[in-house]
This record gives sequence, C-alpha cells and structure tokens, in this order.
Amino acid sequence: MKVDVLTCVALAAASLVATVTGGRSSGRRKHKEIFLGENSKFKFGGRIDYKLKKQDSTKTLLIKSEQLLRIEEHDFAMRPGFGGAAIPVGIDVQVESIDSISEVNMDFTMTLYLRHYWKDERLAFPSRNNQSRTFDSRLVKKIWVPDVFFVHSKRSFIHDTTMENIMLRVYPDGNILYSVRVTVTALCSMDFSSFPLDTQNCSLELESYAYNENDLMLYWKNGNDSLRTDEIVLSQFFIEHFQASSGLAFYSSTGWYNRLFINFILRRHIFFFMLQTYFPTMLMVVLSWVSFWIDRRAVPARVSLGITTVLTMSTIITGVSSSMPQVSYVKAVDIYLWTSFLFVFLSVIEYAAVNYCTTLEEMRKMKRGKIPSTFNASQAMAFDGCFHDNDMELTPFSRVAPTPTSDPLTTPTQNPDIRPTEGTRLRRQRSVRENVDLLVSNSYMIDSYSRLAFPLSYLLFNTIYWSLYS
Repeated sequence: MKVDVLTCVALAAASLVATVTGGRSSGRRKHKEIFLGENSKFKFGGRIDYKLKKQDSTKTLLIKSEQLLRIEEHDFAMRPGFGGAAIPVGIDVQVESIDSISEVNMDFTMTLYLRHYWKDERLAFPSRNNQSRTFDSRLVKKIWVPDVFFVHSKRSFIHDTTMENIMLRVYPDGNILYSVRVTVTALCSMDFSSFPLDTQNCSLELESYAYNENDLMLYWKNGNDSLRTDEIVLSQFFIEHFQASSGLAFYSSTGWYNRLFINFILRRHIFFFMLQTYFPTMLMVVLSWVSFWIDRRAVPARVSLGITTVLTMSTIITGVSSSMPQVSYVKAVDIYLWTSFLFVFLSVIEYAAVNYCTTLEEMRKMKRGKIPSTFNASQAMAFDGCFHDNDMELTPFSRVAPTPTSDPLTTPTQNPDIRPTEGTRLRRQRSVRENVDLLVSNSYMIDSYSRLAFPLSYLLFNTIYWSLYS
C-alpha cells in the first residue's frame, strides 16, 4: 500500500513539473513569434507568413517552353510546310567591321550580324498579350533553322564569348527571328593591273546548302535597306558603297539555288604608296642626273653615284614585289619602277659612253701627233683614267684657198681683185658616220644633251603614266 501511495505521489509531482515547464516554453515561443512579427512589420511594412516560401518566377508557368512550343510533337528535321511550296526566308545583314584585306591571299575578313526571318506554324503558341519569347542557342538545336552558308569562304565562326552569340525570338503566330554574330574570311578575286591606283570589287555570297529553290527561297527582307553598315574605316582602302543583290546558282547534280550577294567597292588610298614607293623612286632618278654635271674626268665620283642609284632602285623593286601576290601580268607600279630603273641604268651607260668617246678622242690625237712630247700620259691616266684636254695642243683649221678655174662657161666672170674670204668652208649634209665621228671628237656634248634629254623624257613619261592610271 505504501508503495502504491509513493508511486502516485511521484507521478503527480512529475505532471506538475511538466505543466509548469510546458507553460514557460509555450510562453517563450509566443514571445518570440510576437518579437519576430513586430520586427518584420517594421522592416518590410507588412506581415510575412513564414510558412509560405517565395516561389521562383520560372516555376509559376503552368508548362515549360518546350511543352508550350510543342517541340516533342513535331519532327523538326523536316522544313516547315514540307511537300508544299518553298518556304520564304528573309535575310537581314548588318556589317559590323571589315577586319582585314589581304592582297597576298586575295581575301577579306568581315564581322557581321546575320538575321533570318521565316514562319513555322509548328512553333505557334497561345498568348494573352501577344508577346514574343526570346531564347538562346540551347533551344536552337532542337528546332529547324535555315542552313545558310557563305560561298567561297575560307574560314568562319560564330562568336562564343561569353556565350554563343545566337538569339532566337518566337512570336505567338509562329514568326521567327534567328540572329547570329559571325566572322567570315572569304575569297575576293582582285585585279592588280592598276595597282596601287586600283579599285577592287568584292562580294560576300549567301546560299542554302541543302535546300534548292523548290524547298527554300532566300530573299532580302527589306530590299536594299536589308544591308546596313556601321562606320567602317580602313587603313589602305576607302569603301565607296555597299549594295545588296540576288541571283541564282546552278549545280549540275542538285539544281538551282537562291543566292544573295553583299557587294562592296574598295578604292585604295594612294598616299601611302606615294610616300613609300613613288617619291623615293623619283628622287633616285633625279639623283642619277647629278652625274651629268660632274666632270667627265672624275671617274670614281660618277661611277659610285651610278652604282648607288642602281642598287637603291633594286631594293625598292624587291620590297614592293615581296608584298604582292605572284601574278602573271604587269602591274602599274611595275611599269613605273622598271621605267625609272631604266632611266637610272641609262645614266650609268651614258657615262660609260662619255668615257669611251673621250678615250678614243685622245688616242686619235696621240696618233696624229697632237699630243706634245712633254705630256706624261701615264701620270694623267693614273689619276682619273683619261687624258686632260687642257694638256693637249690642238692646231687650228687651215685656211682654205680658192680653187682657180679657166672655164668661162661654168663660172661667172670674177673680178681678179676680189679674193674669197679666208677660212670659208663649203657646208653639206653629214653622213651618220661623220656625225658619230663628230660626237666622238666632242664627247663633252653627250653630257650637255643628256642634261636636257633625260629630264624631258622622264617628265613626258610621268605625264602619260598619271593620265592613264589616275
């Protein structure tokens, strides 16, 4: 009995302690909730129910984008409207920059925004406010897009920093805008006949790779306004204008394809080549003429000047040729350089002729005995390679006596007191050999004629050259 009484007392005490402890705990929780509620009202200006968590906005949609566009319900390996008329695909291009133009490789590099417009009713979706939805490259891989490629392209890539530069925009009625940012290096067949006074016509061509004109029709979205450009500045070229055009391309095995052209005309800046090529060439030609005013007996001076100008012209020609493609026709710059080189080379040949004629003249005078016996030929030749005119004694022309005649029929009656003037000569037309002999005997005349002939000839050449190519 005593045990039962003690057990009852213990249970009663335990329940009393639990009641007191529970009351304190519930009171603490109540005070904590009141404290949090008051702070929440003070911070956010309203009551917050902590039992409800804030939901992500992407989870509020009833269905996902792929379900909304019904991607799993269609075979997007087939083009829209398969089996019917060709699907029209509009193209819109904005040229961002022309990165480089290479004459050696005959190509150009261009960065552009390529936009496609078409309609795919399989991607139509219901919308209350008629708003479009924009996606990136992850959805592009799951639907059909036009397979446009660049004809005659060498390299091309889609920019992928920081993500692939691809944008897909789908409208509720099924219209689609597909935009990519591309850099392409394409071939440009250049004609260097007038280089560097040339104008180059280049074009970037777009075409569908798999679908011919029966399945896909490419066209410019807004005609000529479909091609837009930013302000493009190039170092060697001036862009005259861009033009959009279209045409057809035929392949014997697959048929006709629609092709779009981005045509642009490049006109080369001449000022760079004037400073680097034309002006130095002109100076070298003019410098070679200085030898005409140097004494013909100064052999080392004239020879060294001629060789220097010839070597400099060779260096200029080599430098220009190394930066140009190896074409099989003559360029305008080649005509100018090689003609200038010919003028420089002829100035060297001119002095060789002067020196040779001078030597012949002195040898003839030695044979005729017109060189005094006191003249030391070895010392004069050792100094400059030829004899000195001032060391030679040239006899004057002898007086010509009148020829008497006794035939009164052939000669008029003359007064015997009148005598012909002394030193008079009969003039007649000289032969070629006599002219050569005269030139040899007066070798200084070659320099005199060259001082006038070379500048006039070069001036005439420049007049004809710049009138033809400029």
